[in-house]
Amino acid sequence: MVSTPTPTAPSWDVHRLPRADGHVVLVTGGNAGIGYFVTEQLSATGATVVLGSRDPAKAEAAMASIRARVAGARVRAVRLDLADLASLAATVASLDVACLDAVVLNAGVALDNPPRRETADGHELMFATNHLGHFALTQRLMPLLAAAPAARVVTMGSFAAKSERLDPDDLHSRNDYRPKRTYARSKLAQMHFGLELDRRLRAAGSTVTSVVVHPGGALDSLTPSRPPLPVRSAGARLRAAPGALLVQGKHAGAWPAVRAVLDPAVRGGQLWGPRVFGLRGTPRREPVWNHLTDTSTAARLWDASCHLTDLHLDLGLDHGLGTTTPGQPRSG
Repeated sequence: MVSTPTPTAPSWDVHRLPRADGHVVLVTGGNAGIGYFVTEQLSATGATVVLGSRDPAKAEAAMASIRARVAGARVRAVRLDLADLASLAATVASLDVACLDAVVLNAGVALDNPPRRETADGHELMFATNHLGHFALTQRLMPLLAAAPAARVVTMGSFAAKSERLDPDDLHSRNDYRPKRTYARSKLAQMHFGLELDRRLRAAGSTVTSVVVHPGGALDSLTPSRPPLPVRSAGARLRAAPGALLVQGKHAGAWPAVRAVLDPAVRGGQLWGPRVFGLRGTPRREPVWNHLTDTSTAARLWDASCHLTDLHLDLGLDHGLGTTTPGQPRSG
């Protein structure tokens, strides 16, 4: 008796993406860096890509670059300031769509040496922008995501978060503020959120799934230029060339997020990153990092985030995650 071989899924080709005509995807921070390349690559699939940006001029420059490279690109922009929680309802309303097939939670801010800063709501700036703003935005987007057949929330984490641990008692880094550590912890908070979100969506029986990705080591100096966006000099690219053995450019850093949006084989609750040591190469599924499996920390973060954004969730409602009851954001 001849056995029938088990069919295998086709290999993923980052340069030959599947079509996504008719799909609508929101990319936060889509005007620069990795977010720009996520937007560009998704635009090439025929999807309508909405670029969320704080700066209309930078958004226009990014869209001009994409349209110059992608014939017939369906790309538009909405104003999005994740540090301003009160503005997010208007941002979601401005999407003007019946449903949303995916959102890529990519936008972020990193402070190198400046002193600790707070938003108008009293939240540390990096934690507020990278995590709390995305937490609140996702709640407001949930009815649009639930209206799609099988929507995905894709959270862009950071390899820097692998060596950090979250302190639920000092989410705002009031006791010990170090910019690089605070940034890494803010991205770790986002990754905890993405995984906890999927657990709660599964418990609620939602059709929406949540996937976490990270870009590995993605450097500006290894990234191809995209005029009229800022152009890297030939000298800078030459000096960075040896680093390509270990890390990559931001165009490649976008690949895990793009796969998480498009690949039907990707499942909720998974972690995807670059293939080679988690730092460079084509995207692959990797084991969820040990500290990201700490569900008690994730639950504490979720509760704190609800309190800090003043969003109260009812997981039993039909649209999957529940409605939000907005109020004045609180500091904490």
